[in-house]
Amino acid sequence: MQNPTSERACHASENQTLILENPPHSHSQQKPKKIKNKKPKFTKFSKMLSPNPLFLLCALLLCLPLAIVFTTTPNTKHTTHPTTPIILNIPKNNINIPQKFSKKRTTPLILNTPKNNLSIPENLNKKLSLAPSGSRMPPSLLLPYLYKDYDDALLKAATRVNERPTRPNKTAFMFITTVPLPFAPLWESYFNQTSKNLFNIYVHADPTFSYDPPFSGVFHNRVIPSKPTKRHTPTLAAAARRLLAHALLHDSSNSIFVLLTPSCIPLHSLNFTLHALHRRGKSFVEILLNETTQYDRWAARGAHAMLPEVRFKEFRVGSQFWALTRRHARMVVSERVLWRKFNVPCERWYACYPEENYFPTLLNMWDPRGCVHATLTHVNWTGRWDGHPRTYEAWEVGPELIRGMREETPKYGDGGDGERDPFLFARKFAPDALQPLMRIANDVIFSA
Repeated sequence: MQNPTSERACHASENQTLILENPPHSHSQQKPKKIKNKKPKFTKFSKMLSPNPLFLLCALLLCLPLAIVFTTTPNTKHTTHPTTPIILNIPKNNINIPQKFSKKRTTPLILNTPKNNLSIPENLNKKLSLAPSGSRMPPSLLLPYLYKDYDDALLKAATRVNERPTRPNKTAFMFITTVPLPFAPLWESYFNQTSKNLFNIYVHADPTFSYDPPFSGVFHNRVIPSKPTKRHTPTLAAAARRLLAHALLHDSSNSIFVLLTPSCIPLHSLNFTLHALHRRGKSFVEILLNETTQYDRWAARGAHAMLPEVRFKEFRVGSQFWALTRRHARMVVSERVLWRKFNVPCERWYACYPEENYFPTLLNMWDPRGCVHATLTHVNWTGRWDGHPRTYEAWEVGPELIRGMREETPKYGDGGDGERDPFLFARKFAPDALQPLMRIANDVIFSA
């Protein structure tokens, strides 16, 4: 504790400093009085206020970030426009991203969904507005980190769309991939056969993979913000739901939603395909009962994990590739109860195929008469027991193969209603089959 004498000395020293720094405004130079025999001694408070260089440097460093924020943040109010794509241009260094997610991308992934349709938190919008222009970080990589509830907001927004499509009725072609589309040139020729006002294209591309060559042509800027996908997990079914939600929000004219894989090819011309998809006014979903692996799949999450919402007799099996009407697409994105059951990780991974069970089970429970219980994607399971269908190699591709697939009849889970539906797509083709497919595209594939 300081005694009174030293405290008075401190005040005297302070007065002396003021006199030295602020001399009187006169022409005559007056010498300030000196106080002798008193050494200056400062209190803690006076030390804090003392304008020493170290204090000034610290204050400058503390104020510098605030000065940068206020000078770079615009005062204008952020507005949205229905046609503005959501592009997350956040610098990569601001987010702790796993190393496997940091592979170089050759093209930004853009969501062409109207921004005002999604309920995005205000703090995320602020991050978007502060992002530097010119950042190339794809939004599919950033959304899972910036906004953990993005899927919930997306699906919630999609449930508010009108289930009746507007004119003209369009078809949404939705691709789920982890690789550059190997048959992109074939699909390019396919989609260029008719007016662009009759279809839309959407691509779900796993962001943990690189895509070189990048998506171009009709696939340019058609990649939605995506998340990682992995077999034997609910991620493939989640990706399909994400595609449905984006397609519902993007265009009110989308009336049929077709799910495809990169190993798929078309079997007919686009005009033939559009007519066949819209003719019935129903969804095409393979819904099968009494399959050999049905119980193992139902109990894959545990013996009673699906109860009471999904009893074993209500559980169905089918192809993961379907074509849904707009009403059923809206039904899928709005459904929560069954999805909570199928979205649980499996205990028996070898029997876990949610993408082949969730959609057939849901639609069979809610609207079986609104569906044709068959898939329009041809596949050959002959002699296959590893969960992968036969892959057609380049040497097998020819007019006879395409015509043979066209002549086959889909398998109807309910026995069918007497009408025969054509296969419109086929899988699985090896990437090196592109050239022989292109040679017969105009004369065979697109001829009918």
